[in-house]
Amino acid sequence: MPDNLQQTILGRYQQLIRMQQELAAILNIEQLLERIVKGAAELCQAEHAILYLIDQANQKLQCKTATLSNPARCRQLSIPIEGSPEGWVFVHQEPLMINDAHGYDHRFGDITNPDQLDLRSIVLLPLLAKDTPIGVLELVNKLDKDFTSLDQEILSYFASQVAIYIVNTQLFVQSDLVSELVHELRTPLVSLNMAVHLLQRTDLPDEKRGRIFEMIGVEFNRLSDMTTAFLDYARLESGRTKFNPIRFDIRQVLEESVEVMQFQADARGISINLQTSPDPLVLNADRDKVKQVMLNLLNNAIKYNHPGGSVTILAQRTPTDLSINVCDSGMGIPAEYMPRLFTRFFRAPNRENQTIGTGLGLSICKQIVEAHHGKLEVTSEVDQGSTFTVRLPVVQEDEFIPLE
Repeated sequence: MPDNLQQTILGRYQQLIRMQQELAAILNIEQLLERIVKGAAELCQAEHAILYLIDQANQKLQCKTATLSNPARCRQLSIPIEGSPEGWVFVHQEPLMINDAHGYDHRFGDITNPDQLDLRSIVLLPLLAKDTPIGVLELVNKLDKDFTSLDQEILSYFASQVAIYIVNTQLFVQSDLVSELVHELRTPLVSLNMAVHLLQRTDLPDEKRGRIFEMIGVEFNRLSDMTTAFLDYARLESGRTKFNPIRFDIRQVLEESVEVMQFQADARGISINLQTSPDPLVLNADRDKVKQVMLNLLNNAIKYNHPGGSVTILAQRTPTDLSINVCDSGMGIPAEYMPRLFTRFFRAPNRENQTIGTGLGLSICKQIVEAHHGKLEVTSEVDQGSTFTVRLPVVQEDEFIPLE
């Protein structure tokens, strides 16, 4: 082997080692996935890289991130296992290299082109963790020429390692979630333990005894809400949540949500105004999950509002989506907290003592909305109120097809 070729191979493997060391230190799953696709493209001088992970609920390969011009649109892409080269690689756990995409004979199924690229060459690598397939890494268009056997060899080593990093990071997130759960459970458990101790006193006045029983009820409900929220979040985070899409009009869901929250609003003198456009507001979505989002947003709009304030719900259809605004006249959110608003367990410091919650509600809402290929947005001004906007894809009357 010529010395210059040996140096080239050695240099590429040194680059691979440096990249693996960098990836091993990343414990945020989103940052990890983004660095993986960038690193894969750098390793083999490809135009783009795309990372798919298996969605266990739907048994499809879901795009998680990409180096494409519109990664947000790419993340809405899910590929069936059957009838796709990505699915073939996932099932057979073997790499696949196609250096003539124009002359490709479709023997492995139709090639996916999420960004309307001029596809010339493709390499697909299975992501295997302990011999279990978790996804597929795709490289698109070698910059100078065709992909080589050395490219495939280096990328195969890379894919085998990053699959382990992905699983370990997911496990770290789950263990972190358990730690947070234990931490959050301590406060209500301490309160309940103190209440039991006080109730054992024979000299306790009936009035105080009654207040303690009320406190026990509050803390019990808090524990129940907390464990439900943690379970919901854990299922969404792990991909085990099953969605059951049906066709329905959002008006009824909004009316039901207002009815559920009306007593809580009346107790604080808060008025709820529901406004919907006359146009059809039909969704193809999981009705219960969408209702869960609306109840959570409405609950927050009441909870963080001023006594005697107002909440306005506006639902309307645009050419591209159905938008639902939940506007309150409450205390608003300081600008410095906005970037962390949808982060799990986050509660604005100046709000923690005013309300009780898990800090998971908005994170759960965001995951549900994004699972429906939608967006959850917020605008807010301190002492003026906040507006949360849910945007979901619309369904034409003649194009309804049940989702799998």
